[in-house]
Amino acid sequence: MTIRLYDTSARQIRDFIPLRPGCVSIYLCGATVQAAPHIGHIRSGLNFDILRRWFAYRGYQVTFVRNVTDIDDKILAKAREQDRPWWAIAYANERAFNDGYTALGCLPPTYEPRATGHVPEMIAMIQGLIDRGHAYAADGNVYFDVRSFPGYLRLSRQRLDNLQQPSGEGETGKRDPRDFALWKAAKPGEPAWPTPWGAGRPGWHLECSAMAHKYLGSAFDIHGGGLDLIFPHHENEIAQAKAYGDTFARYWLHNAWVTMAGDKMSKSLGNSVLVSEMLKRWRPIVLRYYLGSPHYRSMIEYSEESLREAEAAFARVEGFVQRVVELAGPVEPAGQVPPAFAEAMDDDLGVPQALAVVHTTVRQGNSALAADDKEAAVARLAEVRAMLGVLGLDPLDEHWTGQAGAGAEGGDLHQVVDALVRMVLEQREAARARKDWPTADALRDRLNQAGVVIEDGPHGPRWSLTPH
Repeated sequence: MTIRLYDTSARQIRDFIPLRPGCVSIYLCGATVQAAPHIGHIRSGLNFDILRRWFAYRGYQVTFVRNVTDIDDKILAKAREQDRPWWAIAYANERAFNDGYTALGCLPPTYEPRATGHVPEMIAMIQGLIDRGHAYAADGNVYFDVRSFPGYLRLSRQRLDNLQQPSGEGETGKRDPRDFALWKAAKPGEPAWPTPWGAGRPGWHLECSAMAHKYLGSAFDIHGGGLDLIFPHHENEIAQAKAYGDTFARYWLHNAWVTMAGDKMSKSLGNSVLVSEMLKRWRPIVLRYYLGSPHYRSMIEYSEESLREAEAAFARVEGFVQRVVELAGPVEPAGQVPPAFAEAMDDDLGVPQALAVVHTTVRQGNSALAADDKEAAVARLAEVRAMLGVLGLDPLDEHWTGQAGAGAEGGDLHQVVDALVRMVLEQREAARARKDWPTADALRDRLNQAGVVIEDGPHGPRWSLTPH
């Protein structure tokens, strides 16, 4: 079956035809590490993690590049505000981003290049653009001549005559105010690298064009990022790369934002929810379900209520998984996902429709359990695990089994809680065996007061934490 994706550049869903048979190359604009990540930042990485997993399920060999912008105006501004070295801020926040990606189950990228490690490639691209008449040096800066590239603004579908591009600090000598900086002249106290045009540092847009060329060549399959990157970042990437001679990306995919009160979640608006804080209050797998279950092109309006709804929805899936495992022991994922799930995922990564298939299968499995049909329940669990594995949500996956408790330190915490709860349950079972019902009920009530829910089933009691 053919995978179909919404290509931003074409403004329509297109059949995906890989550049090389059996292979998919993806470049995702990663973090600009001036601050710790909020859940809006992590959503992009998570959406493209699901896309990558689906391609892998469909049999493709995936090369996935997610860069780190570790030199940028915003990082330097933070360094001045905090009176700290710019590189220390960048490294600390890079670690925070990677911790967030890992906590939410994102697979590590094939390559994760830092901008500061690829200055030679950027200098080579600048020289090539100058040689081809698309760039010029002025006052130690180097600018891209937007009028030299006829395809400029096709992605964002703007008119050049209507474009206003404000000059950045120190960006002097422009022939046209809409020209953008490839290289920025050195300023006192800022990091700088030597070049034929004088010491300085790279422009943001140049970094991604050069790193994509380095790791994926002159042509690759998919370029991704958030909607806010379409202009100017992706538009300028295209201009640089194609003027240099690259074919560049063949498909453009953009994920929508996480919003609060209708505004894009951002540090500047003061409406962000840091991942590190969220992980103290919510299980990582629940956060993944919450951020990954809407369609990648749909806005997510953040609220505590919607998070609780996601937690309750995932608890129904997880409860079914646990009940079958307690009845039948370990169950391996099925070799294939159900056709309806595959059809949904092939249609522009339709995760909401795919999750509907998951929940339908869970209901069928619960009906089988109620009918004491062990064989059917096991079959449904195998299907559920196959589907959840594609979405990175299989609670029996080794990544999550060490994070079963709430919070970033959930693995150790869950082991301690499990041991304590089971000790109380043993006391309760002993009381029930001697028909001491008041003691058994009191022990259950004490657990409920502590936030532990007890379910008595035909195969003994099982416990779970009370949802938020």
